[in-house]
Amino acid sequence: MLAVMLAGVLAVQLVTFALLQFAPLPRPPVFSVAQVATVLRTGRASKDEFRLHLPSVPAATGAGRAAALAASLARELGVAPARIRLTLDDPPFFREGPRGHRPDQNGMQNANRLLVGDFTASFQRPNGQWLTAQPVRSGMGAWRTRLLLFLLAALVTVTPFAWLLARWVTRPVALFADAAERIGRDPHTAPLIVGGPAEIAHAARAMNEMQQRLNRYVDDRTVMVGAIAHDLRTPLMRLSLRLERAPEAIRQAVERDILDMQAMITAATDYVRGAIQTGNRRRLDLRALAESAVDDLADLGQKVALLPGERVVIEGDPVSLRAALDNLLTNAVHYGGDAEVSLTRAGGLAVIEVRDHGPGMSDEEIERAFEPFSRGEQSRNRETGGIGLGLASVRAVIRLHGGEASLRNHAEGGLLVRIALPL
Repeated sequence: MLAVMLAGVLAVQLVTFALLQFAPLPRPPVFSVAQVATVLRTGRASKDEFRLHLPSVPAATGAGRAAALAASLARELGVAPARIRLTLDDPPFFREGPRGHRPDQNGMQNANRLLVGDFTASFQRPNGQWLTAQPVRSGMGAWRTRLLLFLLAALVTVTPFAWLLARWVTRPVALFADAAERIGRDPHTAPLIVGGPAEIAHAARAMNEMQQRLNRYVDDRTVMVGAIAHDLRTPLMRLSLRLERAPEAIRQAVERDILDMQAMITAATDYVRGAIQTGNRRRLDLRALAESAVDDLADLGQKVALLPGERVVIEGDPVSLRAALDNLLTNAVHYGGDAEVSLTRAGGLAVIEVRDHGPGMSDEEIERAFEPFSRGEQSRNRETGGIGLGLASVRAVIRLHGGEASLRNHAEGGLLVRIALPL
């Protein structure tokens, strides 16, 4: 990047050097005292050289060279110096000579015979009226045009260097953004390729190490949950064996509790594992997956339907996505009596919507519907409400695929679950 910056500065300097070499400096208008005297005497002048007007009271004559030029102009016109007024704005090199230089008398006389740059010369006519002459200013001289062209050339010269520098600066940022998105979709995705400048390589190694640490952290928690679930099943099995000698009334009640605990352990284990890892991902047809889930429930006599639409292909794990879709359809049938599935594309996303025609949910229930162990049915009876990990598992799987799940009441009644997955 330093080399590109230096090359850009060098290119601009070369253009500037060419400007100084090939674009001549602007030349100020130069008129002799005789020329100005002729214009003031006759009252006629070329429109390209002088502008004539009749002011009421002209400005007073300036000091220094202006006074000397006014005196020369009065002598040329043969009038008293009081009838001449002159103001001028000499270019810098006319205001003072080089340091320590004192022009000779002849040089001073020559300088007092020339009017250079911007000036105003006024002459009082015999009738008492003042006539003023000023040199015409060219708004866009040739030198200004050349200067503008050279500036545009400098801009064109430096643009490729600026574009290349911007690409080099932003490309690593884009690579890191893509890597972060891939890790969000799949924590076990391939690590970044370490290369490029030292700073970029260091950042890539840090990103890869962070990904490994996160995966180790999550895997350790998964192993811990699996070990807890395994250890809990052992005492539950011993309780089941000991219940064989218990009275019938006690045995049946405790057996139901043991079955509930085993189901909760299994559901919690599946939720944790499904929230952190998926199987092999591949290109899959979401419509075919939805048709399979709908057909399975329809074969069981449930009221489910898939609305017609286009084929949508994404990259994902068919097993976990099928489990999430089954969960949504089962909930819709269980709580709403039916399920209506639609599949569309919207803004680079594959959108799955599952709607039922049930009573819907309150705003408070919708806010906590995706929280683990949150149940719309508060009786804690698994026959009517389940454990409360269904929607939480759905959101975990969808987020693991880089998508999002949301829930709302449909305007025409019922509940609508919306899943958005990147294409």
